[in-house]
Amino acid sequence: MNTLRSIKGTHDILPEQSRRWQSLEQNIHNFMERYGYAEIRTPAFERTELFARGVGSETDIVSKEMYSFRDMSDTSVTLKPELTAPVIRSYLQHNLGRITPLTKLYYIDHAFRQERPQKGRYRQFHQYGVEALGSPHPEIDLEIIAIAYFSLLELGLENLTIKLNSIGSSECRTAFREALKDFLRPHLNDLSETSRRRFDTNPMRILDTKVPHEAEIVKSAPIIAEYLTSADRAHYEELKSGLKSLSIPFEEDSNLVRGLDYYTRTTFEIISPALGAQSSVCGGGRYDGLIETLGGKPTPGIGFATGIERVLLAQDAAGIIANPQNTKIYLISLDDPGRAANLVLISQLRNAGIKSDMDYLRRSMKAQFREANRLGAEFVIINGNTEIKAGTVQIKDLNTGEQSAIAPADLISHLLK
Repeated sequence: MNTLRSIKGTHDILPEQSRRWQSLEQNIHNFMERYGYAEIRTPAFERTELFARGVGSETDIVSKEMYSFRDMSDTSVTLKPELTAPVIRSYLQHNLGRITPLTKLYYIDHAFRQERPQKGRYRQFHQYGVEALGSPHPEIDLEIIAIAYFSLLELGLENLTIKLNSIGSSECRTAFREALKDFLRPHLNDLSETSRRRFDTNPMRILDTKVPHEAEIVKSAPIIAEYLTSADRAHYEELKSGLKSLSIPFEEDSNLVRGLDYYTRTTFEIISPALGAQSSVCGGGRYDGLIETLGGKPTPGIGFATGIERVLLAQDAAGIIANPQNTKIYLISLDDPGRAANLVLISQLRNAGIKSDMDYLRRSMKAQFREANRLGAEFVIINGNTEIKAGTVQIKDLNTGEQSAIAPADLISHLLK
């Protein structure tokens, strides 16, 4: 009988790895709280229509990569392939905009795309990100990029590069698309099937091509900066000025358009050299038309998403080790009376908030000490019939080797001081 294995493109997060995930997630929770963002959690699947309308029916995500199926009520549903559209759906459904004129949300979540698995890219993957809804002004763009950048620095990543562009508002993009199509038309026979399809549906996506010979072609393409309206240009210049004032380094990339249809004006990516070819660890931008597309009133928004697996890979490459979550106390039982007493004592320690563990395999004292060391315990509590008759337990500091007797009633206060 063949052993069942996880599906290609998915992976288990084993206990030793999950400690790193917990440390990273707690760091993110603390960071977002400092910036005034509230956590939101959305369902694992949504109506397929949400992504077709929000993300764009001609994007690779919708046309090639979604896990979609019909449920028992014959409704087409999709495991969420990205996380902004579900947040916006929830924002609209629950009228969050009525609570405050600026809604600031963050998430730590997983998503699903049926694409070719490779290092740092999976079919089930995890992201953390933020969405700020309600402000059209560049200062919120600045805050979003600052959160993306400084959160990665706090996670230990270094030598990050921010790529920045403005793709303008819909007014300027109409003229730019026509100019871009005029430029690309003589090269149509040299373009891939995907790019030829995008030529009619969304030619700006061709600028973001990863095909080498196409990348050479678009190097000479018109740049959208030449088509920005005065308002678009003022917004972009104020954002760049703000980034400089915060000493956040960036470089402009006129071909950075991002992969989703809902972006407007500001777009950005953060690159980590530790990741090699798949170097993008974070991406985001402004999406002032998305809420209206999904049935709400016109509301500006901006956000980003960061790949957690990619952060962990970058940490590995940089030799960053998360703080171990060691067991503080390990209780060693010398005999049956000691074991019974330790079962009571460990409950008291845990209820007092002290991380504790003990032996449940009735092993020898030597084996129990070995287990305490493996778990990284700071202290061991030694208990047996002799200690019980004396009204004490033995406590040993595994760092210094010092050992002393203490009354069980005084143990918690001793450990917490």
